[in-house]
Amino acid sequence: MEHLLGLLRIRIQRGINLAVRDVRSSDPYVVIKMGKQKLKTRVVKKNVNPEWNEDLTLSISDSSLPIRIAVYDKDTFTLDDKMGDAEFEIGPFLEAIRMRLEGVQNGTVAARVQPSRENCLSEESSIIYSNGHIIQNMCLRLRNVESGEVELQLQWIDIPGSRGL
Repeated sequence: MEHLLGLLRIRIQRGINLAVRDVRSSDPYVVIKMGKQKLKTRVVKKNVNPEWNEDLTLSISDSSLPIRIAVYDKDTFTLDDKMGDAEFEIGPFLEAIRMRLEGVQNGTVAARVQPSRENCLSEESSIIYSNGHIIQNMCLRLRNVESGEVELQLQWIDIPGSRGL
């Protein structure tokens, strides 16, 4: 526990305009990896604009590791088809948490992260104070594929007995 900084809850909200990998559609799911951890969402059948609204939680002990996401098309008789990938850093998000913004007005923007060649953001990502928590909404453009984006939201969870931020 003492090597753990805390938990990162990643809400995989939805996919937008994902690639078609079956005849007319796809059966997408998302895999998240950080270090040796690997988590995945449920499969949404026959949908290139799936709504997952699913929370996946990573244990964070090294905040410098990138978080990688990959989208796959579930196939029954063959290997699942890759539908693109992306990665993001949590450094700016953790810096906003370290600001200790308790008591500021709900909806206050702590920081903004601009899309660049170094990240997979498809638009500006705001880190905001909301209902006592710092959250970051982001829309990631998938790489190595003809089209597709994934919307997600980050939220930090402090754990008693952890090293903390």
